[in-house]
Amino acid sequence: MKPITFQTKVWELLQEYPQLEGTLASLSPAFAKLSNPVLRRTIAKVTSLQQAASIAGIEPGEMVAKLRAAAGIGITEPENPEHEGDSFAQQFLTTTPQWYRKEQVSSRFDATALLDAGDVPMSHILKQSRNLTPGEIFEFTTPFLPGPVLEMLHKEGFGVWSEKLSKEGNQTEYLNRVHKFYVYLLKIQ
Repeated sequence: MKPITFQTKVWELLQEYPQLEGTLASLSPAFAKLSNPVLRRTIAKVTSLQQAASIAGIEPGEMVAKLRAAAGIGITEPENPEHEGDSFAQQFLTTTPQWYRKEQVSSRFDATALLDAGDVPMSHILKQSRNLTPGEIFEFTTPFLPGPVLEMLHKEGFGVWSEKLSKEGNQTEYLNRVHKFYVYLLKIQ
């Protein structure tokens, strides 16, 4: 049996412990979408339990402890995610970056409708971002912080910034921005 840690991917967890799908769903309604095979094959493969906890608004240590108990691994002391670096999701929830200019937003996308229909917006978000010209900003909204796609874009050199917004009915929405930087080449003589 594989251990259940903060870095365990949701897909790995459900492959090793398929009985935990119900436990995840009971922890947060956000996990109900895992029954969608497309989401399971895509998002779940790149999302760690720590990231999933942030998306669902659950304390990661408590979630891991409950999953371990439900898997029969035994109740252990919850891990402290701070031992593994800063909370993953928090790195994108910062103050307004210097590169952000509202007038540079070239396109917008609401991923919520696509997610509600059971589809995965990741390919659309990646395509829109990669098609930006230097200086442009792509803005998209999601009902959760899309950590894996933001991390992927950040690793590709894009500027990434998210804001957590409150909607009516205690719902949360994230406004995410992706910026393509200018590349300056210096000619050395």
